[in-house]
Amino acid sequence: MKNSTLREQLAEHLQVLAPLGVPRAWVNTGGDELILEGEEEVARRSNAQVLSERNQELSDEYSSFNLEELRASALVCTKCRLCETRNKVVFGVGKTDKPLIAFVGEGPGADEDKQGEPFVGRAGQLLTAAINKGLGLTREDVYIANVVKCRPPENRAPLPDETASCTPYLFRQLELIQPKVIVTLGQPAQMALSGVEMGITKLRGNWQTWRGIKLMPTFHP
Repeated sequence: MKNSTLREQLAEHLQVLAPLGVPRAWVNTGGDELILEGEEEVARRSNAQVLSERNQELSDEYSSFNLEELRASALVCTKCRLCETRNKVVFGVGKTDKPLIAFVGEGPGADEDKQGEPFVGRAGQLLTAAINKGLGLTREDVYIANVVKCRPPENRAPLPDETASCTPYLFRQLELIQPKVIVTLGQPAQMALSGVEMGITKLRGNWQTWRGIKLMPTFHP
């Protein structure tokens, strides 16, 4: 009876954490079939699908915000632990009215955290060179943002709950600026937007879509 109670408590706990990207392997315990949310179909859904649904729910919170209102909200955001260690919120820069390309990275690094602008460190220099020399454009011609707006400690990858808390800001940004094409830089960025569970080496160069906008996954600079 005691074990049964503990299992029920674990099932309830996993149900709460599921939208934050709990690995499926944690949910199904094998022989006893501890099933997330009590339905086999739900248990078979991928992390990307669950996270996508969670993000859709959260994005409604900002559906009436314009870009300045969204920025103001992000600057004082305390929805995840990253707010505790950030220096500056890194919202996004560039053309905000239907730019040709919106580049979306993973999260700010040390230089970005100091300056409050995305892609200004070593990776930013490579991205800027690609924009200038490869595309014949300037940073002002495109839009540049990240999945999370605060620097993860030691530049680690954002955790699932951090991503879930922050992507509604990104989604609303993209809805407002309406880029012609989105280019995701690295695996975390492509997962947040395309939801495709595939390594970036295999996925890069293959067109995806995000809410009707063409999306091209590629490597992080």
